[in-house]
Amino acid sequence: MPFSKDVLNELNLLLKFDASSQQTGIKVSSDAAPEMVAAAKGLFDKGLCTRDDGGYLTDLGNEVLNHLAHIDSVMAPVTS
Repeated sequence: MPFSKDVLNELNLLLKFDASSQQTGIKVSSDAAPEMVAAAKGLFDKGLCTRDDGGYLTDLGNEVLNHLAHIDSVMAPVTS
């Protein structure tokens, strides 16, 4: 089953968090693109971040980000 556009937006937003520091959060401004505002709320509703406009990653969010970063590195284009 392919990822929905909403899930892809959430995954792309999750990649904007700094995986090397749990002390760095993000803030999605209320005047950001509507799909990014919705993505932030989706991450919050899933328990991956602390606020509905971003905030900090929860422990679960950090775990998912680590998996996502690994997937992102594996799926990166191969250069020869």
